[in-house]
Amino acid sequence: MTVNLLDFNAKKLTEFCVDIGEEPFRAKQLLRWIHQSGEDSFAGMSNLTKRFREKLNAIAIIKPPKITSEYISSDGTRKWLLPVGAGNGIETVFIPEPNRGTLCISSQVGCALECTFCSTGRQGFNRNLTAGEIIGQLWWVNRILRNSKEENTAKTKHVNEPRVAELTGRKHDVSNVVMMGMGEPLANFENVVTALDLMLDDNAYGLSRRRVTVSTSGLVPAIDRLRDRCPVALAVSLHAPNDKLRDELVPINKKYPIKELLAACQRYLESAPRDFITFEYIMLAGINDSVTHARTLVKLVQGIPCKINLIPFNPFPSSGYERSSYEATYRFRDILMYADLVTTVRKTRGDDIAAACGQLAGSVLDKTNRKKHVNMGAAR
Repeated sequence: MTVNLLDFNAKKLTEFCVDIGEEPFRAKQLLRWIHQSGEDSFAGMSNLTKRFREKLNAIAIIKPPKITSEYISSDGTRKWLLPVGAGNGIETVFIPEPNRGTLCISSQVGCALECTFCSTGRQGFNRNLTAGEIIGQLWWVNRILRNSKEENTAKTKHVNEPRVAELTGRKHDVSNVVMMGMGEPLANFENVVTALDLMLDDNAYGLSRRRVTVSTSGLVPAIDRLRDRCPVALAVSLHAPNDKLRDELVPINKKYPIKELLAACQRYLESAPRDFITFEYIMLAGINDSVTHARTLVKLVQGIPCKINLIPFNPFPSSGYERSSYEATYRFRDILMYADLVTTVRKTRGDDIAAACGQLAGSVLDKTNRKKHVNMGAAR
């Protein structure tokens, strides 16, 4: 049986090498070729023996999902569509900024949690992505950005060195990863954690735990598992200051209500790479953006080291919601800041190509697995 080496973190890749009669150090070589060099052909791995390469060709592949479409926003945000079989597709988004480049990665084909304000949630759910399909998004984008940088360098080869650095600098690299694309990352725990291992591995992508963020709608047991297994930065999709409203907006709240969720956040801070939790709060006109909502939120999170990220709602067809006004959003922010809560209003990026927060929909044709997936989740 042919195996996809993108599905393996360092531990699994070492076990694979030993199982086929190779030395453990070969795993480190493979990690560097696959993830640092972006190599998908064993023939190009020049420091591997010919015998080892022939053995790999017979039993293994390096197969990320393919990219079929690219969209570029007027603000420089880039979105790619990647087919994952049976007519289904996922989306991944790169947001360039002067001092960093953030990649927003998907973890599932669709989503089973049915948050009412999210386009992905309206698409239904097909399946979890494999570890290779998750890390493959980073693999592809690194390759694309590397090629773009080489092209820019070639175009500026006669320009002075500081100018070349300006044109080909860090803003073109993936420096941050957020698991905020399609799907609920913690509902695909093992595959997501395997991908996180690779993101953090110095022989692969070498990202800091502080620069990798997992966003969750509130799967409390999985938050505890992530704390124990692979603590990275945590963002929690809160979106409401009380259970009644959150039950409507984020239905998983009926299973794991706010009190349990906030207790899990407190436990997570014991091992978190940052000394705060990010609470995401989408601003919906007339739904959760009143002065009363803001004051209730202040009381709710008192005592929890946190940052509040207010997210302007990004419309999609038939959503039934409208974005809170500028005045309502900043009135809400000021109430939180007056209570000494660190609060930001997220800048909307890529909304002209449906790449903004809550707009990712991909292509989910087979949506029949939502009920099965949710029932399985409840049984665990």
